[in-house]
Amino acid sequence: MIDRKKLKEEYKLQVQPKGLFAIRNEANGKVFLGSSLNLKSKFDRIKLMLNMGSYMNIELQEDWKKYGEMAFTYEVLETLEIKEDPNYNYNDDLEILEMLWLERFQPLSEKCYNKSEKIRLV
Repeated sequence: MIDRKKLKEEYKLQVQPKGLFAIRNEANGKVFLGSSLNLKSKFDRIKLMLNMGSYMNIELQEDWKKYGEMAFTYEVLETLEIKEDPNYNYNDDLEILEMLWLERFQPLSEKCYNKSEKIRLV
């Protein structure tokens, strides 16, 4: 018999990849940059919202509708090194990584769906 509670606890203990990702529109070359402390979960959430037509980035949402999901690819650009300390705060590391990658995509308006100098607007 499967112990669901044990499986759930084991899943919570797994270290999730943290870092920066891109959703690339292969039809027009534009990129949406994102970051997360849980890359897979974040992408799954964005994809769900795009498919529902409710993603907050209007330009990305419109192109998703126009070109379809198959025109987009997802790639992890860079991950953070996982620290031994389970209480380590990755937010500063992620912010530095974001700044470095945003610099590569200047000017933002021509190459990116991102319109802000910050990726995470929290």
